[in-house]
Amino acid sequence: MALEWEAGRLDSDLEGVALDTLAVRAGQHRTPEAEHGEAMFLTSSYVFRTAADAAARFAGDVPGNVYSRYTNPTVRAFEERIAAMEGAEQAVATSTGMSAILTLVMSQCSAGDHVLVSRSVFGSTISLMEKYFKRFGVEVDYPPLSDLSAWEAACKPNTKLFFVESPSNPLAELVDIAALAEIAHARGALLAVDNCFCTPALQRPLSLGADIVMHSATKYIDGQGRAMGGVLAGRAELMKEAVGFLRTAGPTLSPFNAWIFLKGLETLRIRMQAHCTSAQALAEWLEGQAGIERVYYAGLQSHPQHELAKRQQRAFGAVVSFEVEGGKDAAWRFIDATRVVSITTNLGDTKTTIAHPATTSHGRLSPQERANAGIKDNLVRLAVGLEDLEDLKADLARGLAAL
Repeated sequence: MALEWEAGRLDSDLEGVALDTLAVRAGQHRTPEAEHGEAMFLTSSYVFRTAADAAARFAGDVPGNVYSRYTNPTVRAFEERIAAMEGAEQAVATSTGMSAILTLVMSQCSAGDHVLVSRSVFGSTISLMEKYFKRFGVEVDYPPLSDLSAWEAACKPNTKLFFVESPSNPLAELVDIAALAEIAHARGALLAVDNCFCTPALQRPLSLGADIVMHSATKYIDGQGRAMGGVLAGRAELMKEAVGFLRTAGPTLSPFNAWIFLKGLETLRIRMQAHCTSAQALAEWLEGQAGIERVYYAGLQSHPQHELAKRQQRAFGAVVSFEVEGGKDAAWRFIDATRVVSITTNLGDTKTTIAHPATTSHGRLSPQERANAGIKDNLVRLAVGLEDLEDLKADLARGLAAL
């Protein structure tokens, strides 16, 4: 029996609501079935009432679903929720975080354009720039993340895009986003910020002047290490270009993964709060331990950008990196001595992970590239999960004992 359809009565009125409410309810448009949870549309294609209807949809003259490579209701719900949480006009979801960066550059840049990428980025981001974008005529330079004068000096007449991670992976280095946005805009360039480590629960780069925000949804947006995905968010005019690339090249987010990310967003703020509380405690504890040369965490008073982090973030994140006394062998002994945390390079999980960046996430970089990024052989990265804090301390104490 057909149900009486009253979309206005079934969908929530979200005018003026706060971030936590958006994280739970934004983007959901209930079907005539009146489902309470978000529907999962596992379909590759859609039917049309007439041939003329199909032609209008394919031409873009009439909005609606065409093909799930670039139009899917579940993916669209995730996009709308991220856009609402980041304060963006539109978001575009992709299959991974790296495909989001690919989509960013391919949709905004052309051969002959110049891109500035901070030295302090994920190793695969540098590889993408060096091995592929340069091959197709995109110029790339790497100024130090926090040195605003270096960004100004590195600009050229053809500079089109600035790309940064703030905080950076894995050293928690920051840049003054508002100040960098002014530099970019004065040169006619766009500023894109990888907000993976903070998420919109802790930082909203668009409100600080950035043009595009990017996430690897694989990390904290999922929150449980289950699915891979990425997303870009920004002004509609910029996202239109991203949709065009997605439609043609197809780095598509699956509806199932989009549904998982929708569920992850519902608990994002409370998870991030718990992650940050434990990370702060562990960073302070590690800073006082023998065998630890330096701890990298913006929540520490000793961090050179502590005040900046307080100004542009709501909290300091869940990634704590530290250098142990000795080189690679010492770092490996520390990691291998742990018995609770997981030895893996993923992060953003409920489970705490530990990794050696110089031989994993940044292992494909040359020694000079690692040195430029500040990645030493004795560096260990800890992505703090949701386990009991004392159990984590006890496990890390095994690593300290191995030194």
